Amino acid sequence: MKPRVYLETSVISYLTARLSSDALKAACQQVTQAWWNTRLESVDAFISPYVVEEASRGNVGAARARIDSLRSIPLLAIDPAIVELAQYLLQGGGLPVKAQLDALHIACAAFHRMDVLLTWNCTHIANPMRLPVIRGLCSAKGYRMPELVTPFEMMEAT
Repeated sequence: MKPRVYLETSVISYLTARLSSDALKAACQQVTQAWWNTRLESVDAFISPYVVEEASRGNVGAARARIDSLRSIPLLAIDPAIVELAQYLLQGGGLPVKAQLDALHIACAAFHRMDVLLTWNCTHIANPMRLPVIRGLCSAKGYRMPELVTPFEMMEAT
């Protein structure tokens, strides 16, 4: 059985952006493209309306490229329980209040029982200092938090 992977918006942004002049960002972009081109078929990938909303923002040409890359990825349904869990993650200190959309990504992935949430957002989502709190809050509400990993980690795992 293939792992169920929620693709968070930062992955799509790194996939479609022009190559950065920043060496670290450029390396992350190349890893993302390599994962997408060689490993995407080895997982069951999903996105949410939150990803579509975020990917649609900003420069029109860049947004079009992001949305075009998502066309074949199934869209998860939204449920009021997702918003409730996201608010709980924010109120419980799992994420800062300003990270509402990041909380929605985690809540959506947990609600839909994803195995992995794939992200480059290591400030709020895949932050090892926040993981125990987020995991505990999800568990307290009866959800299993998916593994929060970067495409680099997924390259190594699949």
